[in-house]
Amino acid sequence: MKTQTRERSREYSEPRRLAAEALGTFALTLTACAVEISAALHPEISPAERALAPGLMVLALIYAVSDVSGAHINPAVTFAFALRGAFPWRRVPGYWLAQLAGAVVGAALARGLLGKGADGGATLPKVGALAGLAIEATLTFLLVSVVVHTSKRKGAVGPHAAIAVGATIALAGFWGGPLTGASMNPARSFAPALWNGQLGTWWIYVVGPMVGAVIAVGAAFAVHGPASSGEKESAEGEGGSP
Repeated sequence: MKTQTRERSREYSEPRRLAAEALGTFALTLTACAVEISAALHPEISPAERALAPGLMVLALIYAVSDVSGAHINPAVTFAFALRGAFPWRRVPGYWLAQLAGAVVGAALARGLLGKGADGGATLPKVGALAGLAIEATLTFLLVSVVVHTSKRKGAVGPHAAIAVGATIALAGFWGGPLTGASMNPARSFAPALWNGQLGTWWIYVVGPMVGAVIAVGAAFAVHGPASSGEKESAEGEGGSP
């Protein structure tokens, strides 16, 4: 009886899962935009610090909300888990809307607190469109691969995945940041572009990450095969599908 009660207490309703995704994407976008705006105001903030900030934020968020929603915090990750069969397609639109909403509020707060410097934290390609697309696809392939492969092991979503995923985001930012902003996340790119009126290149940050996610899913199947029960628990959070 005590075990059943404990198991029920670990189940989360869909509104709570969506709230966790909105909170996570809000915090990520706020951090990513704020550090870029701050760097424009304070040149002593180094490119390495700008790359580390979103990675550390995601690391902390996985610890904080992975048990509730799986801590996707990225439409490309949600898409990848659904393609893998580890996450129900019927829940994808809700997660995407929550992620976009959280990102929009996060970018607005960064802009309100710090101003419009550095284009409000928008990710704008410093290379041609095709090159930018290829870079974002490659970076997202690496990120989603790490997310999927670490989630294969039950229980890895917390301490192990947090470090691996956060480090991947930071490392991607070291070389991808100066070229495309190393977004790897359509929601993170959409929000500041919306507030800054720069949606003309947003398609790069949608198509690139989605292509990268598809390739990562194919690679995951080649290496690990179909989604495991541990991967499904990692993708959905504790309690499974409602």
